[in-house]
Amino acid sequence: MRILFLGDIVGEPGRKAVIGRVPSLKREREIDFIIANGENSAAGRGITPKISIDLLRCGIAVLTSGDHIWDQKEIVDYLPNEPRLLRPINYEDGTPGNGSVVLETAKGKVAVMNGQGRTFMNPPLENPFTTMEAEADRLREEEGVKVIFVDFHAETTSESIAMGWHLDGKVSAVAGTHTHVQTADEKILPKGTAHLTDAGMCGPDVSVLGRNVESVVWRFKTGMPTRFPVAKGQVRLCGVIVDVDEETGKTIAVERYNELLPLGS
Repeated sequence: MRILFLGDIVGEPGRKAVIGRVPSLKREREIDFIIANGENSAAGRGITPKISIDLLRCGIAVLTSGDHIWDQKEIVDYLPNEPRLLRPINYEDGTPGNGSVVLETAKGKVAVMNGQGRTFMNPPLENPFTTMEAEADRLREEEGVKVIFVDFHAETTSESIAMGWHLDGKVSAVAGTHTHVQTADEKILPKGTAHLTDAGMCGPDVSVLGRNVESVVWRFKTGMPTRFPVAKGQVRLCGVIVDVDEETGKTIAVERYNELLPLGS
């Protein structure tokens, strides 16, 4: 089974590019299952029900999120009704929505789990290491799922790398999100779990994490508050492709995906 995971979709440029590219990318690379992090897809902050619907309709099977999941207020009522849009699993019990989902595919069950780190992250959530390990065990033992993909939304590389090692052999792949910067450390860990510290973003290439360069530089230079509009121009799509043995749940190949799209596509 070939799975494509796309990093944080940033604003209108990112989501338009993803919606336009996903159908052809799926055919070209023979992708069986697509996951994307959509928490920055609404003007760079949060996600709306309409955007969620548009992204799911284009061929994405599951949307993950992170610390900006609540930034658009209408999402609170939408989450319980759309199991394919996840919020971090390590919120308190009773929080709207779900942190994992299991879907049936032509090649068997696929589970997607979303967690959020605690180092330099707000709000501080429950321990993701114990919470996600317990959910991985439940998915395998109670749901009978072997293919499990994890989006771990974390600020520090150390926490993301540690999560990969912690879940090695328990899930098929762990990909980090949140920093919007794709790392070059993709690997298959000893027990068969693929790991990439950060998948990167799907957003404007000439930017600071998807935002207008001049605004961000001015903020750093002066220390004064300002707005950070989403940048314009060519979009770069970043993510990771993993080939998973659906019989064992182990990854047999991992490849970074990084594509600069033509202007206007």
